[in-house]
Amino acid sequence: MSAPQAEYVWGPATGVGSMPGGDAREAARTVTGSFEDFPYLAELPARGPGADMIGRTAGMLVEMYVHLEPSGWRFSDRPGRDTRRARSWLGEDLDALEEFTQGYTGPLKVQAVGPWTLAASLELRGGEAALGDPGAVRDLAGSLAEGLRSHLAEVRRRVPGAQVVLQLDEPSLTAVLRGQVRSASGYRTYRAVDRQVVEGTLREVMGAAEGPVVVHSCAPDVPFALLRRAGASGVSFDFSLLTERDEEAIGEAVEGGTRLFAGIVPGTDTALSDPAGSVMGVRTLWRRLGLNPGTLAESLVITPSCGLAGASPAYARAALAHCARAARSLADNPE
Repeated sequence: MSAPQAEYVWGPATGVGSMPGGDAREAARTVTGSFEDFPYLAELPARGPGADMIGRTAGMLVEMYVHLEPSGWRFSDRPGRDTRRARSWLGEDLDALEEFTQGYTGPLKVQAVGPWTLAASLELRGGEAALGDPGAVRDLAGSLAEGLRSHLAEVRRRVPGAQVVLQLDEPSLTAVLRGQVRSASGYRTYRAVDRQVVEGTLREVMGAAEGPVVVHSCAPDVPFALLRRAGASGVSFDFSLLTERDEEAIGEAVEGGTRLFAGIVPGTDTALSDPAGSVMGVRTLWRRLGLNPGTLAESLVITPSCGLAGASPAYARAALAHCARAARSLADNPE
């Protein structure tokens, strides 16, 4: 289980993960400049295979290796060029982060793909997803937990004053729960995974963090209650995708001390409203749920709705700055 919420200090705003471009130092400079009290380790998928979220996390696995096929990432018997490249990109990103966080103390977020999205995305040798083989999923979860333990220890070594927050990216989680992940042929779907199995696997992987874990999904119908039971300290989501069906779970999460990472700023280029206007929907939701407006700032972290890999560099910088200003607006005027 993740450590109790009360032990941690959270910043008011942060990013989701990916940034445009391929310059690790520029990304680290932008992120640390935008979020002085909650920076994160930027991901730069535009650099190519191994810098993408699946390849990057697969490169963290222990005694499991992948290579790139035309259909996607597939397990290998031994580490090859693609695994080495993924690890090299990650090392470059850590070097840049270390450079721009000298003397930093406070929360620092790092991201990795969670076990269910990874299982839905990585192919076994025959070309089918690992998701279809319960034994493969168990092995993958164990390898991921071990790899994350090592990765987080490395981040703590490089930024010794940081309180490291792990974000698990699970965009495929709802599809896994509903049996909507398509097979290699595309003609069928994998059977829905039992919710208790999903929860137990997430709990195992979260246990590697030794600190708070946030689960991120910018898909609709995020399973808030399941994630909280599995031990998530926070849930990160696209605020624009919430429906009335989610409201009870949101209210329970807030009252239970779960931090909500509300994605209110679009992830691709658009005209941005004023920061106070961006959080109007959050204030409205709070009123509808009968929650105390004074708890807004302590319950929320403001983020973009999803990663910014598809944005222009100028928009990505503006979006991060907008999140920080919107969070200030919420703190200054919760009503």
